[in-house]
Amino acid sequence: MIKIHKEGRVLLLVLFLILTAIGLGLFYLVDIQQEIFWGISGAGILIFLFFLQFFRNPKRKIEINDKHILAPADGKVVVIENTNEDEYFKGKERIQVSIFMSPLNVHVNRNPVTGLIKYFKYHSGKYLVAWHPKSSTENERTTVVYEIHKGVEILIRQIAGAAARRIKWYIKENQSVIQGKEFGFIKFGSRVDIFLPPGTKITVEKGQKTKGGQTVIAELD
Repeated sequence: MIKIHKEGRVLLLVLFLILTAIGLGLFYLVDIQQEIFWGISGAGILIFLFFLQFFRNPKRKIEINDKHILAPADGKVVVIENTNEDEYFKGKERIQVSIFMSPLNVHVNRNPVTGLIKYFKYHSGKYLVAWHPKSSTENERTTVVYEIHKGVEILIRQIAGAAARRIKWYIKENQSVIQGKEFGFIKFGSRVDIFLPPGTKITVEKGQKTKGGQTVIAELD
């Protein structure tokens, strides 16, 4: 049985009622050819199935490991590079790993580590395509900093894309969190950036597919 994420339950119910009403209206109130009726009905079913798969929330087996940084999202690795992060680390060098989430991916976001939420901030902004170079600093986004053992800090940034219009989060500053548990959700195509300490061993490659809470994207010393 497909488990539906709480962010999609109301939307799916409303969509189901609308599509059902359209179908019944066409069947009983409009004189149209049978082929056209079934074509429209088929299109409605496909639309509903698209939204249904988007809001699916499959159960994941999480293997907690203090040395592993787990992927915070399903998607594809689109960036692995050294960069300077300005918002929290004030220009200090970090390793950036970015995961692009297409509308076909599971859009649950998961904690990459076990630790303490040291910093959280929401930014309103634009809706550039998620792979745009400026989307990380100009789009609607959140910034989350995890503090783990020995004061190591990991920064995660949820970024809305051109289709995404709502970022959800379930965490706050000074909250303790567990690796692999949900911390947020982004509706429709989007991106998640991870900023890691210099010297962190990256265990994924550009173009590689990831599964949130399961794929190990990096290892700490």
